[in-house]
Amino acid sequence: MPYQEDALAEGPRIYNLFPTLVGSVDAWTKQLDRIAGMGFDWIFLNPIHRPGGSGSLYAVKDYYALNPVFQGRSKKAADKLIAGFLKEAEKRGIRVMMDLVINHTGNDSVLADEHPEWFVREPDGSLAAPFALDPGGSGEKTVWGDLAEIDWSERPQRQEIIDYFAELVRHSMSLGFRGFRCDAAYKVPNAVWRALIDAGRKVDDGVEFASENLGSMMEQVLELRGAGFDYLFNSSKWWDYRQEWLLEQYEKFRTIAPSIAFPETHDTERLVAELEAAGVTDRDALEWRCKQAYLFAAVFSTGVMIPIGFEYGFRKRLHVVETRPNDWEEPIFDISAFIGEVNRMRAAVPVLNEEGPQKRIFMSDDRVVCLLRRRLRGDDWSVSFLNSDHEQDVTARIENLDQDITGGREITPGRDDGGFAPGEEIALKPGEVRVFVKA
Repeated sequence: MPYQEDALAEGPRIYNLFPTLVGSVDAWTKQLDRIAGMGFDWIFLNPIHRPGGSGSLYAVKDYYALNPVFQGRSKKAADKLIAGFLKEAEKRGIRVMMDLVINHTGNDSVLADEHPEWFVREPDGSLAAPFALDPGGSGEKTVWGDLAEIDWSERPQRQEIIDYFAELVRHSMSLGFRGFRCDAAYKVPNAVWRALIDAGRKVDDGVEFASENLGSMMEQVLELRGAGFDYLFNSSKWWDYRQEWLLEQYEKFRTIAPSIAFPETHDTERLVAELEAAGVTDRDALEWRCKQAYLFAAVFSTGVMIPIGFEYGFRKRLHVVETRPNDWEEPIFDISAFIGEVNRMRAAVPVLNEEGPQKRIFMSDDRVVCLLRRRLRGDDWSVSFLNSDHEQDVTARIENLDQDITGGREITPGRDDGGFAPGEEIALKPGEVRVFVKA
């Protein structure tokens, strides 16, 4: 359902099953028990459609044909094969989210052949490739030369394109998809998303749409207000606990839709690889950092997501062209049990499942930051103490909290069920996250 202030539903706990790392649809099915065991209630699949000549998952050639890599040895028709997987996921309490890519197709797509008038053109008449500018303001421009950008400008052909993708949404839902991760949502007009989301909700008003905004400008995300998205992805991965920008983003975005945090995605380097490049090489230290990164993502936002392999400390970045099952790595650790504990903790605490007001408070040692998060309605709250120092233990006096925060019960996985009170001291290990709720 669309986001409402009195919503009590659990926020999504999403596992990105990057399909080419696993292989065939039958191989995806073998992952389901493990995913359910970690407490995830959503799976996000990157594009499963037949790709164009570049081989990129995001250079779709035919939206109604399955990527041959995923057929495997099965003799089933593609739609039946996918529907069977989706049904097996639902048996385990997992809904599946399809990647909905409508800003572009492959430059050799069926649509580019059949409807050349649907695409943006260069001055010489050739298909225009989409691009992105560095949101940091460097002016650096990334162009995807294997893609063709769809022309979503207001013109007679726009309704035809909307009708095409509305039918794709309906068809995908008929197979059993229960949600859509909307790729590069900020590049598509608000009115287009409104039409597609409305089309989906006419089939099932419980279908959910999540807006992917990586690389977008703040004003581009704000333009999505009113489109009907259930969730937005946020940038908390890059926060150092100290700068103002994330809380400013949080406050603005939560008026559009609640957000989803992640410690890494298929679009980023693996966290372990980043840490090793920064000089963190000890296995136990890497495991600890990954645990704390997941815990922070889980308590900051309404939703949380990880890509396959995060739980094992995989180093190799997921690649939309090259990744295959032989890229599966030997785990350097296994934090699946910890992730399961965090997910169960989230599911049990209503304040962690909605985008209520949230503010940052510095403790007596300003390396320790407290995030105070409140319910949209009522007086429940959570406080998360974060040690921004990844090298040293820190002990700080708890102070500067709101007057009604007189004590809390700890729910941090792996910690005893203790409590805190203002004026007491709290000890945190390097980079540690500790979570408390109203007693």
